[in-house]
Amino acid sequence: MPSPRDDELAQLLAGRTLELVDIPSESRQEAPILAHVAGLVPEPFELLHRREDCLYFALPRTGRPLVVLTGHLDTVPAQDNLPGRIEGGAVHGLGASDMKGGCAVMLELARWIGDERPELAVDVGLVLFGKEELSMEESPLPELFDTVEDVARADLAVVLEPTDGLLHAGCLGHLRALVVYDGVAGHSARPWLAANAIGTAVVGLEPILAAEPRRVQLSGLEYVEVVSPTQIHGGVATNVIPDRVDVTLSFRYAPDRSPEDAERLVRELVGEHGRIEELANSPSARVVVDTPLVERLRRAGDLGVAPKQAWTPVAEFSIRGVDAVNYGPGATRFAHKRDEQIEIAALVSTYETLQRFLGA
Repeated sequence: MPSPRDDELAQLLAGRTLELVDIPSESRQEAPILAHVAGLVPEPFELLHRREDCLYFALPRTGRPLVVLTGHLDTVPAQDNLPGRIEGGAVHGLGASDMKGGCAVMLELARWIGDERPELAVDVGLVLFGKEELSMEESPLPELFDTVEDVARADLAVVLEPTDGLLHAGCLGHLRALVVYDGVAGHSARPWLAANAIGTAVVGLEPILAAEPRRVQLSGLEYVEVVSPTQIHGGVATNVIPDRVDVTLSFRYAPDRSPEDAERLVRELVGEHGRIEELANSPSARVVVDTPLVERLRRAGDLGVAPKQAWTPVAEFSIRGVDAVNYGPGATRFAHKRDEQIEIAALVSTYETLQRFLGA
């Protein structure tokens, strides 16, 4: 049966999560929520980096390994899921799982350190930022790395994305390509005088749709590499043969593949039928499972380890040579859902695991 302290902790974490959920923070509109959380982090944390889309707090350095807890406060657009509510042992609302619940855990850990001044095994930094739900080109993290040397040289970054109670290692890279299939416009009553771009797209997409998933074993974990068309647009009127069809491709590639190799493969799949007009490429992250700090985190919660079958900001730390893993409250199945929610028990479990991990 939960102790009074457990009940109090659950209420604190649920209340903090709901507080964050109820501050709208769609990507590029995070300034209000970041201004709000800037006032929640207590001494002895120092605010060492502040932009309207990124905050970095840290305890004074002691020479111990630096662990940076990281969370994004932006969300996808609302789907009639604001304001939030607490119901049925969960916090419901936009961003609850991805990832305001994780940010609430970070803030309450900071409050614990500020109130109780416990002996810690590591130095602690906190990164709270926005624009994560956009392409990596808009990320504020590179400026943080360039401005604060400690972050770029941290010993471990823990990104509190929802991980279903597991420790997720590495992450897939994500290449997004806008592929254009060209034709010649004409009247639909005389299609022989035109060249239908839809037909070109059908032929061009055949090898992409037929591509089998590639399964890759790294450090005992299996990553599945897949390429998928995710959007298609074409045509200007019901009586016009279209001269252009646009298809967006999403290539989720394994951590053993470089961004350059991923682009080469996509260009081979597109072939001569289409042309790539736009391309964005977010690299994968190194798979880190056996360092002393990661092993300490795993033991702190007796955590299972799984591959991150998605892209997360661990990749941005990995690019800079920083070891990084994903571990946070919440269920991945609720991310971006209309009925997004996070179990309060998961908030408590993650908090307690990280508390043991950070403590001496």
